[in-house]
Amino acid sequence: MGPVGAHILLVEDDPRIRTSLSLVLEDEGNEVDQVASAEEALEVFDRKPADVVIVDLMLPGMDGFDLCRRLRAHHDVPILILTARSDSHDVVAGLEAGADDYVVKPAVPKELSARVRAVLRRTSRTGGTGLDVQRLIFGDLEVMPDAGVVRVDGEPVPLTKTEFRLLCELAEAAGRISTRESLLERVWGYDYFGDSRLVDVHIRRLRTKIEKDPANPRHIVTVRGLGYKLEQ
Repeated sequence: MGPVGAHILLVEDDPRIRTSLSLVLEDEGNEVDQVASAEEALEVFDRKPADVVIVDLMLPGMDGFDLCRRLRAHHDVPILILTARSDSHDVVAGLEAGADDYVVKPAVPKELSARVRAVLRRTSRTGGTGLDVQRLIFGDLEVMPDAGVVRVDGEPVPLTKTEFRLLCELAEAAGRISTRESLLERVWGYDYFGDSRLVDVHIRRLRTKIEKDPANPRHIVTVRGLGYKLEQ
């Protein structure tokens, strides 16, 4: 059964696609607000913030990339992008603009529902009471998985839910190598399939937030051909 009560903002200019996707999501117990443009999406989101935003990249007026950047500048809401081709530059550009995951059009209803459920599970895992929580220290980097807190040099660092889950997985591995496949499974909920670009782009985004020199990272290091690890 789907995540009952989730509020989803669907941004799609094709009315047929918008209606069919809304029906699928509503059948899973979600509340769906449908809009046809990025401009309208920003207005609706300001009035009624959503739990998940699904964005078609090719929109009239402001495109989906700019919408992702605008949302991500002020909110950590999970964003799924809809793209016409999985092998296109659009996927990486969309992820770099702030999206958490993507679905290829024409979207398969079961796949879309699974992606929404997975991103909502990530959201529900982050943040706790903040009392008597675990602290993982890596030099100037402090990660508190149960409290949903990350600090660098004592200053809080704002992360998206997916970035936070990814950092927690690396931190809890304590210097051991985490493969892309294992990170896809544990953070995105994929088992035997998945796109390693999801991991690589989110690692780059994390580095811009927690590394003093993202081009020469001291914390999140690449182990060539294997994956990543978080160093002390």
